[in-house]
Amino acid sequence: MLWPRFFSRNPGQSFVAMCAGQIVGTILCGHDGRRGLIHHLVVDPVHRRKGLARQLLRSGLQALRRERIDKCHLLVFKSNFQGIAFWQAVGAEQRVSIALFSLPTYDVD
Repeated sequence: MLWPRFFSRNPGQSFVAMCAGQIVGTILCGHDGRRGLIHHLVVDPVHRRKGLARQLLRSGLQALRRERIDKCHLLVFKSNFQGIAFWQAVGAEQRVSIALFSLPTYDVD
């Protein structure tokens, strides 16, 4: 399992939202020493529109700031209209000047 390694390299960067003993939201944050990355931010649909995503985001950004990280990036699928609307609403800048490439870790020459 890879998550424990991620958490040990990025302690105190990720958070969960709980309701009645159940996880209803989470943010997974980390950094490479220069830039932060929000890997996931999700809230259970039943618990959305209550400010949980903003609270999780605030916690993640504060944790990155404590590590002297002044900017973070995140990825959103273009088909995720709700996600795009959320990120626009919290003031995230959509970067159109960069291209995202993916490469498998196997079969690299």
